[in-house]
Amino acid sequence: MITYFSVSLLAATLLTGWIRRYAIRRSLLDIPNQRSSHDQPVPRGGGLAIVLIVLGAVLISGVSGLLEQHQMFALLGGGGLVALVGWIDDHRDISALFRASVHLLAAIWTLYWQGGYHSLDLGFVTLELGWSGSILAALGMVWLINLYNFMDGTDGIAATEAITVGGFALILFIPAGNTGLVLIILSMLGATTGFLLWNWSPARIFMGDAGSGFLGYLFATLAIMGEKSASMPLLIWSILLSLFFWDATLTLIRRFRTGEKWYAAHRSHAYQRFVQMGISHEKLALCILTINIVILWPLAWIAMNYRSSLLVMALISAIMSAGLWLAIQRKYDKQKR
Repeated sequence: MITYFSVSLLAATLLTGWIRRYAIRRSLLDIPNQRSSHDQPVPRGGGLAIVLIVLGAVLISGVSGLLEQHQMFALLGGGGLVALVGWIDDHRDISALFRASVHLLAAIWTLYWQGGYHSLDLGFVTLELGWSGSILAALGMVWLINLYNFMDGTDGIAATEAITVGGFALILFIPAGNTGLVLIILSMLGATTGFLLWNWSPARIFMGDAGSGFLGYLFATLAIMGEKSASMPLLIWSILLSLFFWDATLTLIRRFRTGEKWYAAHRSHAYQRFVQMGISHEKLALCILTINIVILWPLAWIAMNYRSSLLVMALISAIMSAGLWLAIQRKYDKQKR
């Protein structure tokens, strides 16, 4: 198993450097503007290294029989679609409607190969959703793809989140004996760590839409696969991803209420407010890492080992993350006045 991680780490480190040179040659740069959190042009698209390595691991694991065939086809097709439209968007702007349509197609493809999604484990009871479960799952996948992209706005934040979330998921997946998914998570951890060596503040390359959208897709798909295989309830993922989910969701709700275009670039997420208040990118990423490990990991562990508490732990993580978002926004507004 360690081979998947170490090979992915080395490959991502080398591949990200190659993509950076490609981005510079092609002038594939993020140019600073009033909505940016950086002040110098930075190459983008480095997340493609994560995509290629993880999908390569999916193919190898599927062909060798370590990953179930339906899981392989789901990940290759769905993940490939999300990454492809993201890579195109990294090169030139495409409409939000077209991008979301491709994301929905990827979600439908994935759910088809998983036989749909029909029930939700709440810990003390299993909620039967019927056909509506697949609809909710598809919409949830599209949202997670996009929110991960929205949250990729400062050096190292998206990669740090992926490593801490994936690291704890790995701890929970291993005892379940789901070797195929364990290997995929290991390859993601190795690839994201290799990319982070280039993306840590000050970033020498950004992840881009291909990488951030793919990571959102991957977590959504692993959540569905984990639930259906009884390896790890979907609500555990809601705990681990709580900071990202509530920052993006509450910010979106507020933008809807104020009549702003939800898909337009902006700097109103709580993590962006942190930077605007003088917190460095490095400290922000370390804050995310600390909260995930010190608070969210224990909540997820309790929920996993004491299943009757699953819904309660998910609610606690939601309240904590929403409260943190509100506190940061209020502090920013107070400073601005």
